[in-house]
Amino acid sequence: MDWLQVIILAIVQGLTEFLPISSSAHLILVPVLTDWPDQGLAFDVALHLGSLAAVLIYFRADLINMTQSWVRSLTTRQLDADARLAWAVILGTIPVGLAGLAFKGTIETVLRSPVWIAVGLIGFGLLLGWADWRHKGEREVSEMRWKDVLLIGIAQAIALFPGTSRSGITMTAALMLGLSREAAARFSFLLSIPVIVLACGLEGKDLIQSGEPVNWTFMLAGILLSGVSAYLCIHYFLAFIKRIGMQPFVIYRVVLGLFLLWIFL
Repeated sequence: MDWLQVIILAIVQGLTEFLPISSSAHLILVPVLTDWPDQGLAFDVALHLGSLAAVLIYFRADLINMTQSWVRSLTTRQLDADARLAWAVILGTIPVGLAGLAFKGTIETVLRSPVWIAVGLIGFGLLLGWADWRHKGEREVSEMRWKDVLLIGIAQAIALFPGTSRSGITMTAALMLGLSREAAARFSFLLSIPVIVLACGLEGKDLIQSGEPVNWTFMLAGILLSGVSAYLCIHYFLAFIKRIGMQPFVIYRVVLGLFLLWIFL
């Protein structure tokens, strides 16, 4: 690796982790266009840690309130809005955890090809566009029912199909269930926290077992750049989503998917 590769990959990961455009598609496209060597498992862990730090810092006040209310609910058995949201994030994470354990081998081998990623980009991108155009919901996160949470969690499990985009499919499901764009994005970002924690844990375990050498300078730079770009992405996406909608991302996904098909077919 060199510094240009570190900078580009970190920024790409930070931006695409939370935008509904599929980080897996971009992390495959970058080496195709640049002919760079694989960045290695250690750097992948660093990039995910940066994204995790960004979402934790951005939602720090919400997370503190949610954690306090969740702990209190364990003893009082009473749920205020913050406790309900904390339980919703936990419930919404269960389907993707089970699906990841059940289909990990298939996902990493059969479905990891650029063609399947292109199919996911186009197909689920069009579904996102339809959900945004057809369903003009106004419900807030606090108005979600447990059935809504479970359906969004099941949708998140579908994101294991490469090219789907975890943020994209969860926002799609939330929009179809009547949530506003801002509420759909906010819940999607909160749902990302346990998923990224699980991903970092699994990758970290593989890294320890592999004994791969670590370039700590590149690791720290990757964490910082990924974190800053992810934080800015979350901030501006939430600020402008009501005005710009999902259609620009849909167009981008379709164009990118067609480009991948043109290269690999």
